[in-house]
Amino acid sequence: MATVESKPAATETTRRNRAPRIGPHSAGNRMTVEEFDTLPPSRFVKGYRYEVIRGVLVVTPPAGDAEADPNDELGHLLRNYIESSSKQEDFGLTMPERTVPGTPNRRRCDRAIWVGLGRLPDTTQDVPAVVIEFVSSRRRDAVRDYEEKRDEYLAAGVKEYWIIDRFRRVMTVYRKGLAGPTYDIVTETQSYETGLLPGFVLPLSRLLAKADDWTRARRQRRDNKTKPTPPAGGTDG
Repeated sequence: MATVESKPAATETTRRNRAPRIGPHSAGNRMTVEEFDTLPPSRFVKGYRYEVIRGVLVVTPPAGDAEADPNDELGHLLRNYIESSSKQEDFGLTMPERTVPGTPNRRRCDRAIWVGLGRLPDTTQDVPAVVIEFVSSRRRDAVRDYEEKRDEYLAAGVKEYWIIDRFRRVMTVYRKGLAGPTYDIVTETQSYETGLLPGFVLPLSRLLAKADDWTRARRQRRDNKTKPTPPAGGTDG
Protein backbone atom coordinates (compact mmCIF):
# COMPACT_ATOMS: atom_id res chain seq x y z
CA MET A 1 0.00 0.00 0.00
CA ALA A 2 1.45 3.34 -1.04
CA THR A 3 2.13 5.88 1.63
CA VAL A 4 0.67 9.31 0.99
CA GLU A 5 2.78 12.10 2.39
CA SER A 6 0.69 14.89 3.87
CA LYS A 7 1.69 18.50 3.26
CA PRO A 8 1.27 21.23 5.83
CA ALA A 9 -1.56 23.65 5.18
CA ALA A 10 -0.49 27.00 3.78
CA THR A 11 -0.29 29.64 6.46
CA GLU A 12 -1.61 33.18 6.06
CA THR A 13 1.97 34.43 5.77
CA THR A 14 2.69 31.92 2.99
CA ARG A 15 -0.43 32.95 1.09
CA ARG A 16 0.54 36.60 1.36
CA ASN A 17 4.05 35.90 0.12
CA ARG A 18 2.61 34.12 -2.92
CA ALA A 19 0.25 37.01 -3.74
CA PRO A 20 1.26 39.10 -6.76
CA ARG A 21 3.30 42.17 -5.94
CA ILE A 22 1.86 45.63 -6.35
CA GLY A 23 3.76 48.04 -8.59
CA PRO A 24 3.33 50.54 -11.44
CA HIS A 25 1.26 47.98 -13.36
CA SER A 26 -1.30 48.08 -10.51
CA ALA A 27 -2.13 51.78 -10.96
CA GLY A 28 -5.85 52.31 -11.49
CA ASN A 29 -6.93 49.15 -9.66
CA ARG A 30 -9.96 49.48 -7.42
CA MET A 31 -8.99 49.30 -3.74
CA THR A 32 -10.54 50.40 -0.46
CA VAL A 33 -8.52 52.15 2.22
CA GLU A 34 -9.22 49.17 4.50
CA GLU A 35 -7.68 46.79 1.96
CA PHE A 36 -4.73 49.13 1.49
CA ASP A 37 -4.10 49.37 5.24
CA THR A 38 -3.81 45.57 5.61
CA LEU A 39 -1.17 45.14 2.87
CA PRO A 40 2.31 44.36 4.23
CA PRO A 41 5.26 46.40 2.90
CA SER A 42 6.60 43.27 1.18
CA ARG A 43 3.69 43.38 -1.29
CA PHE A 44 4.84 46.68 -2.80
CA VAL A 45 7.57 47.13 -5.39
CA LYS A 46 10.04 49.53 -3.79
CA GLY A 47 10.83 52.95 -5.21
CA TYR A 48 7.28 54.22 -5.84
CA ARG A 49 4.67 56.20 -3.94
CA TYR A 50 1.41 54.35 -3.30
CA GLU A 51 -1.84 56.10 -2.43
CA VAL A 52 -5.55 55.31 -2.48
CA ILE A 53 -7.66 58.18 -3.80
CA ARG A 54 -11.44 57.78 -4.00
CA GLY A 55 -11.18 54.00 -4.10
CA VAL A 56 -8.46 53.86 -6.78
CA LEU A 57 -4.80 52.87 -6.30
CA VAL A 58 -2.48 55.64 -7.47
CA VAL A 59 1.17 54.77 -8.15
CA THR A 60 3.64 57.57 -8.88
CA PRO A 61 7.41 57.58 -9.43
CA PRO A 62 9.69 58.96 -6.73
CA ALA A 63 10.18 62.71 -6.49
CA GLY A 64 12.60 64.22 -8.97
CA ASP A 65 15.90 65.73 -7.86
CA ALA A 66 14.54 69.29 -8.11
CA GLU A 67 11.86 68.37 -5.57
CA ALA A 68 13.79 65.97 -3.34
CA ASP A 69 16.80 68.23 -2.72
CA PRO A 70 14.77 71.25 -1.53
CA ASN A 71 12.76 68.88 0.67
CA ASP A 72 15.97 67.55 2.21
CA GLU A 73 17.18 71.12 2.76
CA LEU A 74 13.93 72.01 4.52
CA GLY A 75 14.27 68.91 6.70
CA HIS A 76 17.83 69.98 7.57
CA LEU A 77 16.66 73.48 8.59
CA LEU A 78 13.79 72.09 10.67
CA ARG A 79 15.89 69.50 12.47
CA ASN A 80 18.54 72.07 13.31
CA TYR A 81 15.81 74.28 14.71
CA ILE A 82 14.22 71.48 16.74
CA GLU A 83 17.53 70.26 18.15
CA SER A 84 18.59 73.77 19.18
CA SER A 85 15.23 74.70 20.70
CA SER A 86 15.07 75.18 24.46
CA LYS A 87 11.70 73.42 24.32
CA GLN A 88 12.80 70.54 22.12
CA GLU A 89 10.30 68.14 23.66
CA ASP A 90 7.41 70.40 22.58
CA PHE A 91 8.35 70.55 18.91
CA GLY A 92 8.12 66.89 18.06
CA LEU A 93 9.45 65.73 14.75
CA THR A 94 9.60 66.26 11.02
CA MET A 95 9.73 63.44 8.46
CA PRO A 96 9.32 63.16 4.69
CA GLU A 97 6.88 60.94 2.83
CA ARG A 98 4.20 60.34 5.45
CA THR A 99 0.58 59.29 5.03
CA VAL A 100 -1.65 61.96 6.56
CA PRO A 101 -4.16 60.38 8.97
CA GLY A 102 -7.73 61.59 9.40
CA THR A 103 -8.61 61.88 5.71
CA PRO A 104 -10.98 59.64 3.71
CA ASN A 105 -8.12 58.74 1.38
CA ARG A 106 -4.55 57.54 1.85
CA ARG A 107 -2.42 60.44 0.66
CA ARG A 108 1.32 60.70 1.27
CA CYS A 109 2.63 64.21 1.80
CA ASP A 110 6.14 65.34 0.92
CA ARG A 111 6.86 66.37 4.53
CA ALA A 112 5.01 66.49 7.84
CA ILE A 113 5.75 68.37 11.07
CA TRP A 114 4.30 67.42 14.46
CA VAL A 115 4.48 69.99 17.25
CA GLY A 116 3.40 70.27 20.85
CA LEU A 117 2.92 66.56 21.55
CA GLY A 118 5.65 66.23 24.16
CA ARG A 119 6.43 62.76 22.75
CA LEU A 120 7.17 61.01 19.51
CA PRO A 121 4.07 61.08 17.30
CA ASP A 122 1.99 58.07 16.42
CA THR A 123 2.22 58.73 12.70
CA THR A 124 -0.83 56.55 11.99
CA GLN A 125 -3.06 58.52 14.37
CA ASP A 126 -1.58 61.94 15.18
CA VAL A 127 -2.44 64.55 12.55
CA PRO A 128 0.61 66.71 11.73
CA ALA A 129 0.41 70.39 12.64
CA VAL A 130 2.05 71.29 9.32
CA VAL A 131 1.90 69.42 6.01
CA ILE A 132 4.16 70.41 3.12
CA GLU A 133 3.99 69.66 -0.59
CA PHE A 134 6.52 70.53 -3.29
CA VAL A 135 4.73 71.14 -6.59
CA SER A 136 5.88 68.79 -9.35
CA SER A 137 6.00 69.45 -13.09
CA ARG A 138 2.85 67.38 -13.69
CA ARG A 139 -0.10 69.75 -14.15
CA ARG A 140 -2.68 67.38 -12.66
CA ASP A 141 -0.54 67.04 -9.52
CA ALA A 142 -0.50 70.83 -9.15
CA VAL A 143 -4.31 70.90 -9.18
CA ARG A 144 -4.36 68.21 -6.49
CA ASP A 145 -1.85 70.14 -4.37
CA TYR A 146 -3.72 73.46 -4.51
CA GLU A 147 -7.28 72.17 -4.21
CA GLU A 148 -7.95 68.55 -3.27
CA LYS A 149 -5.15 68.08 -0.75
CA ARG A 150 -5.74 71.49 0.79
CA ASP A 151 -9.37 70.68 1.59
CA GLU A 152 -8.61 67.19 2.92
CA TYR A 153 -5.66 68.20 5.07
CA LEU A 154 -7.39 71.18 6.68
CA ALA A 155 -10.54 69.12 7.33
CA ALA A 156 -8.39 66.47 9.04
CA GLY A 157 -7.04 69.05 11.50
CA VAL A 158 -3.80 70.20 9.87
CA LYS A 159 -3.16 73.73 11.16
CA GLU A 160 -0.99 74.94 8.26
CA TYR A 161 -0.55 73.56 4.78
CA TRP A 162 2.52 74.81 2.90
CA ILE A 163 2.74 74.52 -0.90
CA ILE A 164 6.22 75.27 -2.22
CA ASP A 165 5.99 76.05 -5.93
CA ARG A 166 9.34 76.35 -7.70
CA PHE A 167 7.60 77.20 -10.99
CA ARG A 168 5.67 80.21 -9.64
CA ARG A 169 8.55 81.03 -7.23
CA VAL A 170 6.20 81.30 -4.23
CA MET A 171 5.10 79.43 -1.15
CA THR A 172 1.39 79.44 -0.30
CA VAL A 173 0.39 78.86 3.32
CA TYR A 174 -3.19 77.73 3.87
CA ARG A 175 -5.09 77.74 7.16
CA LYS A 176 -8.65 76.82 8.04
CA GLY A 177 -10.93 79.85 8.35
CA LEU A 178 -14.53 80.32 9.43
CA ALA A 179 -15.71 80.90 5.86
CA GLY A 180 -13.23 78.61 4.14
CA PRO A 181 -9.45 78.39 3.70
CA THR A 182 -7.37 81.52 4.23
CA TYR A 183 -3.89 81.90 2.81
CA ASP A 184 -0.68 83.90 2.75
CA ILE A 185 1.72 84.17 -0.18
CA VAL A 186 5.47 84.16 0.48
CA THR A 187 7.62 85.35 -2.43
CA GLU A 188 11.15 84.18 -3.16
CA THR A 189 12.65 87.34 -1.63
CA GLN A 190 10.77 86.82 1.64
CA SER A 191 11.14 84.59 4.67
CA TYR A 192 8.32 82.84 6.49
CA GLU A 193 7.71 82.64 10.23
CA THR A 194 4.87 80.88 12.05
CA GLY A 195 3.65 80.81 15.61
CA LEU A 196 3.64 77.01 15.43
CA LEU A 197 7.47 77.09 15.34
CA PRO A 198 8.54 80.11 17.42
CA GLY A 199 11.90 81.43 16.27
CA PHE A 200 12.04 79.38 13.07
CA VAL A 201 12.71 81.43 9.95
CA LEU A 202 12.40 79.90 6.49
CA PRO A 203 14.05 81.87 3.66
CA LEU A 204 12.19 80.62 0.59
CA SER A 205 15.09 81.57 -1.68
CA ARG A 206 17.24 78.90 -0.02
CA LEU A 207 14.88 76.13 -1.11
CA LEU A 208 14.36 77.56 -4.61
CA ALA A 209 18.12 77.78 -5.07
CA LYS A 210 18.40 74.03 -4.52
CA ALA A 211 15.79 73.40 -7.22
CA ASP A 212 17.51 75.85 -9.56
CA ASP A 213 20.82 73.99 -9.23
CA TRP A 214 19.21 70.84 -10.62
CA THR A 215 17.44 72.72 -13.40
CA ARG A 216 20.71 74.31 -14.54
CA ALA A 217 22.57 71.00 -14.36
CA ARG A 218 19.90 69.26 -16.44
CA ARG A 219 19.95 72.06 -19.03
CA GLN A 220 23.73 71.95 -19.23
CA ARG A 221 23.73 68.19 -19.80
CA ARG A 222 21.13 68.59 -22.52
CA ASP A 223 23.12 71.37 -24.22
CA ASN A 224 26.31 69.30 -24.11
CA LYS A 225 24.54 66.46 -25.89
CA THR A 226 23.34 68.72 -28.70
CA LYS A 227 26.69 70.46 -29.33
CA PRO A 228 28.28 69.39 -32.65
CA THR A 229 31.33 67.18 -32.34
CA PRO A 230 34.47 69.03 -33.54
CA PRO A 231 36.26 67.45 -36.51
CA ALA A 232 39.14 65.13 -35.74
CA GLY A 233 42.70 66.25 -36.51
CA GLY A 234 44.30 69.67 -36.71
CA THR A 235 43.28 72.77 -38.62
CA ASP A 236 44.53 73.86 -42.03
CA GLY A 237 46.74 76.89 -42.25
